[in-house]
Amino acid sequence: MHLIGTTGRALLAVTFCVLFAWQSVLADDWPQWMGPHRDDVYRESGVISSIPEEGLKVKWRVPISGGYAGPAVADGRVFVTDYLSESNEISNNPGARQDRQGKERVLAFDAKTGKPLWEYAYNRPYSISYAVGPRCTPTVDGELLYWMGAEGDLICLQVETGELAWRRSLVDDFGAEIPIWGCAGHPLVDGDLLYVMVGGEGQGVVALNKRTGEVQWKALDTKMGYAPPSIIEAAGKRQLIIYHPEGVASLNPKSGETYWEVPIEPAYEMSVARPMVDGNRMYASGIGNQSVMIELNQSEPGAKVLWHGEPKTSVYSGTSTPVFVDGVVYGSDCNVGSLIAVDAENGERLWTTFKATVPDETRFIKHGTAFVTRLGESDRYLLFSEVGDLLVAKMTKSGFESLGRFHVIDPTSEAFGRQVVWTHPAYANQTGFFRNDKELVAVDLSQK
Repeated sequence: MHLIGTTGRALLAVTFCVLFAWQSVLADDWPQWMGPHRDDVYRESGVISSIPEEGLKVKWRVPISGGYAGPAVADGRVFVTDYLSESNEISNNPGARQDRQGKERVLAFDAKTGKPLWEYAYNRPYSISYAVGPRCTPTVDGELLYWMGAEGDLICLQVETGELAWRRSLVDDFGAEIPIWGCAGHPLVDGDLLYVMVGGEGQGVVALNKRTGEVQWKALDTKMGYAPPSIIEAAGKRQLIIYHPEGVASLNPKSGETYWEVPIEPAYEMSVARPMVDGNRMYASGIGNQSVMIELNQSEPGAKVLWHGEPKTSVYSGTSTPVFVDGVVYGSDCNVGSLIAVDAENGERLWTTFKATVPDETRFIKHGTAFVTRLGESDRYLLFSEVGDLLVAKMTKSGFESLGRFHVIDPTSEAFGRQVVWTHPAYANQTGFFRNDKELVAVDLSQK
């Protein structure tokens, strides 16, 4: 019998630690909008690749109130925001603001059980269109959580307790003009900086010290818009990408210096979807018939236009961001209402389907929506439809194949005369987290 000596035991212990750490890496938190890298890729192992006929197991449901903001998941906690209104009367007129009285809240729950952990709330009158609730998903960075309310309240909280670390107001501190559909640009943390869409002369985007809220730099003469900041790497440099109502700009993340800018003007100033990157190409789209395919310079920061979308080409994203994989853009179209696959070479539509957005429709529905998340590096995707269904689908250049569907949650918000749920889910710990205006739901996504 071979006995393990002291050295052998030490090596064995190290091996177990490495294996444990490797397994932990495979467990992917979802600490902000669209995941850890804001690319809508769910990298966790051991999750479903199809949905069985008997459906999926619901782990727990907890009551919450109104909002369009998706949840975030980090370190065993789920964070979600809502609006606890004094009146349930909603008048969703896309062209008019509605006044409502109530409280904006940030809520924390135990990710395994749904047990409430803490609540941060404050009075916040609304004067926005679609005044159901907040738009921005919390951004979790270590021990701090950052969040933007619908009327421009920028909040930093302690993750453990929900206690206020610091707070700023875009209106009071920067004189910001709140867009008619509210603040929707999810704040972004990078290093020691917090990037926030503010809007105004010289302050389209503002970088703050993430620990204190002090301004570090301001840049761009633009309105706020609705799209969040993001970080890419191209030409050997990290670039801060800002999609504002008049164009896509690349900035030096440390100084705010502009590297390049490409014009695009979506209707109603509705720059919403994050510009997505595949290799050396970037795709940006907006409300109406506005889209542009950009080629990124690989030697030094720069960009040029490859093509613009035309009617019956491209895909025009509204409330959800498309994904861009292997030369194909997959996204929900705000005009047609179906999920569309687009060839990055020329904008040609490769295929279209309503199965992922509004399955009972076959022709034209305004802003039909599905939130698309790629499963690792595979050709399979999680799609959360506006009718509250979760789908697994295989999507390639050649077509769409449904691999099962499960009704997770009921649509509770009204838009264009139909009930919808327009919130991006979170995926973490082999679980999907979904919300509407009444509840937060956790669904088991583990592979059996």
